[in-house]
Amino acid sequence: MRIDRFEDIDAWKESRVLVRDIYGIIGNIRDYGFRDQIQRASISIMSNIAEGFDRGTNKELIYFLTIARGSVAEVRSLLYAAQDIGYVEQKDGDCLQQRCLAISKLINGFIRYLKTSPR
Repeated sequence: MRIDRFEDIDAWKESRVLVRDIYGIIGNIRDYGFRDQIQRASISIMSNIAEGFDRGTNKELIYFLTIARGSVAEVRSLLYAAQDIGYVEQKDGDCLQQRCLAISKLINGFIRYLKTSPR
């Protein structure tokens, strides 16, 4: 399957859902520094996927996918903190963690594919 737009990338689609969920669950937290950090990190995932795709080469896309994967790890780490300090309920945190893990797997698979694909 040919991908013509970043909106067609599964990892981007899933990260968009993650952003929506993060904003929905974290949006009312009054710890603005924490809230802003986890929101920015989640947005960074989808933004780096989009930016890398529009750079036009597999090498640059892989570079930006690696950055996006790092942002997934940052969100996961912040979610653990959010659960530990009572900002996020266990079931919500677990659901978000699972979404993050799924995004990481999609990114990893895409990177493997790109390493063997011309562009």
